Amino acid sequence: MPPPLLSMRMIKSILHHTLYLGHSQRHCAQALGVSKGVVAKYLNAAAAADLDWASIEPLDEAGLEQRLFPIRANGNIPVSPDYASIHRQLSNKGVTLMLLWQEYQADHLGRRTLQYSQFCERYRQYTRTLKRSMRQVHRAGEKLFVDFAGPTLSLVNGTRAHLFVSSLGASHYTYAQAMPGQKTVDWITGMTGALHFMGGVPELIVPDNARAVIAQPDRYEPRVNDTVLDFARHYGCSILPARPYKPQDKAGVESAVQVVERWIMARLRHTRLNDLGAANQAIRPLLKQLNERAFQKLPGSRASMFADIDAPALRPLPASRYEYARFKTVRVHVDYHVEIDGHRYSVPHALVGSALDARLSAHAVELLHRGNRVAMHVRSDQRGGFTTVDAHMPAAHRAHRQWTPQRLIHWGSTIGVATGAFIEQLLVRNKHPEHGYRSALGLLSLARRYGRDRLERACAIALSLHACHYRTVRDILANGRDQIEQPAGADWYSPQHEHLRGARSYH
Repeated sequence: MPPPLLSMRMIKSILHHTLYLGHSQRHCAQALGVSKGVVAKYLNAAAAADLDWASIEPLDEAGLEQRLFPIRANGNIPVSPDYASIHRQLSNKGVTLMLLWQEYQADHLGRRTLQYSQFCERYRQYTRTLKRSMRQVHRAGEKLFVDFAGPTLSLVNGTRAHLFVSSLGASHYTYAQAMPGQKTVDWITGMTGALHFMGGVPELIVPDNARAVIAQPDRYEPRVNDTVLDFARHYGCSILPARPYKPQDKAGVESAVQVVERWIMARLRHTRLNDLGAANQAIRPLLKQLNERAFQKLPGSRASMFADIDAPALRPLPASRYEYARFKTVRVHVDYHVEIDGHRYSVPHALVGSALDARLSAHAVELLHRGNRVAMHVRSDQRGGFTTVDAHMPAAHRAHRQWTPQRLIHWGSTIGVATGAFIEQLLVRNKHPEHGYRSALGLLSLARRYGRDRLERACAIALSLHACHYRTVRDILANGRDQIEQPAGADWYSPQHEHLRGARSYH
């Protein structure tokens, strides 16, 4: 039998008029505003089902339909979709109601299914039964909402622990960590802990407009501070702060904060917490229970939804954990060094006078010029000290830095023994060896003009005269005295002459 055109209430009225009141079909049709054929059709259906008014009267509409139209009631009712599963699958990227409707039809071939408009309308009715925080549809792995809870935890040492909370948009997978405050370093520590707790990186991190995170709040173009941007670059994600005074932009974490306050903080109110370490140790098992607790109106839990939806969509973590760094602007001094916390670090000498961005971590100093790293040093706490890289120096300064007494003596020894000994005497006779550097370099430069052999002989002559001066060697070479053959092995005596006086002249 084809589906009835009338509601079961109207059909029961027809049967009441005809079977109980005894009205004719014509009178019943006039009273109820239907045709005689419709009245006859349902009277025939009641007769075929062997129904009289005594058996019809106690039946409700569903029971009457079951007795009158068993085929329609049992085999022609549309298959009801699993709207909880549909709501969860919509969190996956690219999944639409049209796609889910087509899959629903394919899964129930040969059975009656809902049309697309009915499918969508019943889904909208389903979503209205959910909590407000669950109505938002977020793509898997898209957003991580972060915030601090309002209440704090009391510690034995008299301080209070602030609770950092994060929640993924699709699965509502939650993370919580106790912090000493709500400064930039605490936000960074919390977000870093959340990413490594979840084992992946979302596309966006959504904080509120806290001053520790946002350098310049604005409804349309907020500017995140440099440290938070550096954190985002390290993990390959973006920071999208919520609009000022718009908590609905991060309703997911607002709900997560409320749940954390009830399921974690309330349970710790009588627990003795010595310090932050003890607080976090107490939070971990409660956080695990929170994520594994079953939803009230949806199948599964935060942990199971995270494993099914968010975890596969998260980007992989970088090889190293982010190390907190702060930024400051520095200017390059004339000695091509910048000063940071009393210590001086070198940069390429061409940047003298330029303003650089210094990235300061616990162990390193990075110097950036227009976003490009130009120098990197191990951080030093020595105030008044210098850390200099030879490659940053001008060529002349680099050459001067390489001048040492040993280097100059070795250089002279390559020319000859006398030259090496002469340079050693030049350096020794000065109070500070650097005072003799110029004389030694000037002496070595004579080899280019007169040759190495002549310089070696001139140095030997100067040494024999105990005249260890640059100008002495220069004059010997200029006069050609080094080219005069010297008598070998003969002692020199003064000749006899009339001006020679004897010992008696000095009595």
